[in-house]
Amino acid sequence: MADRPTVLFLCVHNAGRSQMAAGWLRTLAGDGVRVLSAGSRPADAVNPAAVEAMQEVGIDIADAQPQRWTDEALASTDVVVTMGCGDECPYVPGTRYLDWELPDPAGQGVEAVRPIRDDIERRVRGLLDELGVTPAA
Repeated sequence: MADRPTVLFLCVHNAGRSQMAAGWLRTLAGDGVRVLSAGSRPADAVNPAAVEAMQEVGIDIADAQPQRWTDEALASTDVVVTMGCGDECPYVPGTRYLDWELPDPAGQGVEAVRPIRDDIERRVRGLLDELGVTPAA
């Protein structure tokens, strides 16, 4: 693994879980981790309830744009974290994969998204520990 590991969060629409996870990791890791986020069938915009839930904890993901994963992103990634995309997520031999089973926040209000946000924070903090990166925040 590189001195500065690359983590790619993958889900289907790249509009909720993966965007929240990327926001947490960018905030907590600072420059210690390169953070990527993508999906197999990206939505048009990030879930407004996810944006609101993250704003409540001081993390702004409002300008994030859902995007499709690329072969280049996969090739440069040390850890891929999948979130409910199953067989739609690509697999690259030799890359570390984690599968985080989390409820899909699509169509949910902010009340339902808050516990997902908090679960993602806990998992991101655990990932930082595994990577040996001290949280910046």
